[in-house]
Amino acid sequence: MATFLYRLGRLAFRRRHFVALIWVALLTLAGVGAASAPPAGNASFSIPGTEAQRAFDLLEQRFPGASADGATARVVFKAPDGGKMTDAGSKATVKKTVKELSGGSEVAAVTDPYTTGAVSRDGAIAYASVNYKVPGMELEDSSRTALQAAAQHARDAGLTVEVGGDALHAAPQTGAAEVIGIGIAAVVLVITLGSLLAAGLPLLTALIGVGIGVSTITALAVTLDLGSTTSILASMIGLAVGIDYALFIVSRYRGELAEGRAHEEAAGRAVGTAGSAVVFAGLTVVIALVGLSVVNIPMLTKMGIAAAGTVAVAVLIALTMIPALLGYAGRKIRPAGEKSGLLGRGRDTEKQDRPNMGARWASFVVRRPVAVLLLGVIGLGAAAVPAASLELGLPDDGSQPVSTTQRRAYDLLSEGFGPGFNGPLMVVVDAKGSDDAQASFTKVTDEIKGLKGVVTVTPAQPNKAGDTAIVTVVPRSKPSSAATEDLVHAIRGAGADIEARTDAKVLVTGSTAVNIDVSQKLNDALLPYLALVVGLAFLLLIVVFRSVLVPLKAALGFLLSVLAALGAVVAVFQWGWLSGLMGVEQTGPVMSMMPIFMVGVVFGLAMDYEVFLVTRMREAYVHGEKPSQAVVTGFRHGARVVTAAAVIMIAVFSGFIGSSESMVKMIGFGLAVAVLFDAFIVRMAIVPAVLALLGRRAWWLPKWLDRVLPNVDVEGEGLRTEQRPEHADRELVRA
Repeated sequence: MATFLYRLGRLAFRRRHFVALIWVALLTLAGVGAASAPPAGNASFSIPGTEAQRAFDLLEQRFPGASADGATARVVFKAPDGGKMTDAGSKATVKKTVKELSGGSEVAAVTDPYTTGAVSRDGAIAYASVNYKVPGMELEDSSRTALQAAAQHARDAGLTVEVGGDALHAAPQTGAAEVIGIGIAAVVLVITLGSLLAAGLPLLTALIGVGIGVSTITALAVTLDLGSTTSILASMIGLAVGIDYALFIVSRYRGELAEGRAHEEAAGRAVGTAGSAVVFAGLTVVIALVGLSVVNIPMLTKMGIAAAGTVAVAVLIALTMIPALLGYAGRKIRPAGEKSGLLGRGRDTEKQDRPNMGARWASFVVRRPVAVLLLGVIGLGAAAVPAASLELGLPDDGSQPVSTTQRRAYDLLSEGFGPGFNGPLMVVVDAKGSDDAQASFTKVTDEIKGLKGVVTVTPAQPNKAGDTAIVTVVPRSKPSSAATEDLVHAIRGAGADIEARTDAKVLVTGSTAVNIDVSQKLNDALLPYLALVVGLAFLLLIVVFRSVLVPLKAALGFLLSVLAALGAVVAVFQWGWLSGLMGVEQTGPVMSMMPIFMVGVVFGLAMDYEVFLVTRMREAYVHGEKPSQAVVTGFRHGARVVTAAAVIMIAVFSGFIGSSESMVKMIGFGLAVAVLFDAFIVRMAIVPAVLALLGRRAWWLPKWLDRVLPNVDVEGEGLRTEQRPEHADRELVRA
């Protein structure tokens, strides 16, 4: 592989006009496709294999046109101090608002609180329910705007009005966080590479790669049913790995120049060595993202595959466009240790001969491996302790900041009708196989009334055929509480007994039940996902490093850093430690998607650092250095770049901590902490300590396995025997 990539790098360097033209053409084509594509809404959402989804599917068959899984909104009204919602003025305002809400093209039905009895006992609070024809994630922005406008008109009339429900759950918007992250990345790149021009190359190629990836996703969004969150994930991951991969190759290029090689030769060798690491690092990220399909949530699968495509583009750009741009830059990119441009010129040879900070740190670890290993493992183990108390769930309006209308509506409903009113359960009774459908409906209603934690059970509402009915259950506890989850399981357990006696099937659905089922589905998928991703990456790293113990150490170190990061998330968002500093207004269960999402993203980034850092060690070892000296050599060449890449990622992810959305805040914090732990404790401390203790055993591989595995030559050993490099371009073209 190193020889092929070496030739590719030289070809791209010499044929830079052609390479640049191809990428510009692809960017233009993707941009035109995105601009001409119809505007995409939010992706459809389904959770195959869950009871909540089966209930929705049944309702769609038995209650055609009812839009059982459609978005809902609750417009909550509160009378002025001393007044009641039954007063003439307040009543007229509510009636007018209900009429205004009924005019939307996506509105299925709007209830009048005065005809449905949706007024609190003290008369201070009332609400109108708005049901839409499409799910919340597919709702058009115009419908949300009309909903907010109607609420504002009622406020102008003197009422306190807040809006809750999933109708206002628009996709999170991006912008400021990315700008801040790119700005910090630019500063770190300038410091690391010592040149404004050299620092600009990774940023330019990363932005081009993200532009192609996101534009392609936008162009295909309607055709493939991709939501706006898909492009957000793709841009975040694509920007992260795009900067990392380009940084690795540019840094190696400057190192090759420092050894006295010509620019074209240096570009070829940079792509042949660092580029090999980039290819395999990219494959681990792709495996992690595509592996999200094991969860069997279509939206999550599409997000993972789209982000994996953006990563693949980032790899190709790093291997081809970076050497092409290096060809354009020519002598303006100076050797490692020699600064240029605004940072000054000149090179201190004596300073270059002295060990840098990375080499000094590696030498310290090699001398005291046991102490460093124990300190690192104990520290991460202590951070991981809170993870034993991890509680998973999906956020509801009660987890929103108090400044949002959704949270204020949630609080008003709890005040007027009780906390469980914010998460009613929809029980679907399928009596098609029962001898007496009406008796089955009554039996289900009576059974649920006798369960602990139930406040209200509405009479069964049958369909026209009379074989299916809906029963609405209001729990005593709030939607995200463990007591409500227990009630859902209790209803399902009672339903199993009823089915055995009457042949009537009982299914529980609704937003609260959906959240519970999604959390359980993600929780059940976590171990298979870990096994798939870590197992495939373990096999891949065996091929890369031709070792069994190095990949095993990499996988175990990753698991340790992820557990520590999950512990930090639990401590802040579930227990409330440092919640004020992090801007966490409401503690509660950790978002159920967080663990599996963190595993996928952090695993890919962690393997980036592992491959690049340890490949330099493997390269030094293969070229004749002792194991301990190879560790120091790897750190001398790679620690600065890996540190810079990790700092960039931490800065990018930390920018999301300031978001008002609790989910975005949690994801930003979790990823930033995970990268911090993995890069600076696992890769910079535990990895060299373990390699120092293992010595030559670290690179042991059974002879039979050595014969079976393909020799991918990531360390570039084949470049030493490469002859007549001036013919490399011609050979590659003919091939």
